[in-house]
Amino acid sequence: MKKKIVILGSTGSIGRNAVSVVKHLSGEFEVVGLAARGNIGLLGEQARELKCKYVAVSDKIKANELRGKLHRGCKVLAGEEGILELCLRAEVDLVLCAIVGTGGLIPVLESVKAGKDIAIASKEVLVMAGELVMREVRRRKVGFLPVDSEHSAIFQCLEGKNHDDIGRIILTASGGPFRGRKFSEMKSATYKSALEHPVWDMGPKVTIDSATLMNKALEIVEARWLFDVSPERIDVVIHPQSVIHSMVEFIDGTVLAQMSEPDMRFPIQYALTYPVKHAGSLKPLDFAKLAGLTFEKPDRRSFPSLDFAYAALKGGGTLPAVMNAANEVAVERFRKSEIKFTDIWNIIEKVMSYHKKLDRPSLDAILSADKWARERAASTLK
Repeated sequence: MKKKIVILGSTGSIGRNAVSVVKHLSGEFEVVGLAARGNIGLLGEQARELKCKYVAVSDKIKANELRGKLHRGCKVLAGEEGILELCLRAEVDLVLCAIVGTGGLIPVLESVKAGKDIAIASKEVLVMAGELVMREVRRRKVGFLPVDSEHSAIFQCLEGKNHDDIGRIILTASGGPFRGRKFSEMKSATYKSALEHPVWDMGPKVTIDSATLMNKALEIVEARWLFDVSPERIDVVIHPQSVIHSMVEFIDGTVLAQMSEPDMRFPIQYALTYPVKHAGSLKPLDFAKLAGLTFEKPDRRSFPSLDFAYAALKGGGTLPAVMNAANEVAVERFRKSEIKFTDIWNIIEKVMSYHKKLDRPSLDAILSADKWARERAASTLK
């Protein structure tokens, strides 16, 4: 029987790769529906190709434009409530969430409560509400499968292992386009130069986060909740070739690493087909052609993002959500040339320092903290 899935954020980088995986393994999946913010041209094309029953568009005006342009029998759902309705359809087995930003939190949380398995690519869901979401995952006993290449690597290294045997989780980072540069050298960095990632082809927000190492900061928080390990047992190492996607060091000093070509379709495919591995169309590693694998310590003085993550986890409560929201606003302000590249860090640090955290927050408290942080980040440094 085919696994029935929904892809949220199907027109973004992860979403497009997910559609590619589904098309290659068409005998394994039925795509019940797709959701996107507003790229209705690509969304309509995907829906027709996959013969979806539903499409959801968060932009209600764009949803109206899409109606009448789809194949017969495909229903258009509009707004955030439309995305939620799509996720909660009775026939859906798994929801792949690849929505950039905080928009994936409520659909994921409600899907978990409804007993749906989740393939999670949206880091912000666990950064904002990791304790809350994972509590529901355990309560409902649903699958919660990582799509990030780093977390997928850790997940695979830990399969069949005893949790008490974990010594350290070691996240690898490419270092981004500014690897090796000092803080002072990055003050004049442009938006265009920050998008020139040396390895990965990602969406603009994630690429800027890679340039600041905030992407890795978010992954530290995500790993803490996904794998139930304390922050002091999560490390980061710079690995420019991005061939080793992450590692687990066990208490006896041995290390397991997961390796592949840097292609997001590998972790996407495994999240969708788990616990089975399928032959794919992807290029295997050719070890004879690897020039070498190198590793460096991250420069936390020039790239303070990792310190923000550890501080957010130490503070707990609403502080990680505030860190995430401040970063989203700062990145958008940098895109608009309102601030310098290095001001992204300044804004995050200031907004976190202003915040009076609330411990063990409810969903409403998390959303309130997110709103407060966005307003504060929008005015900071003006």
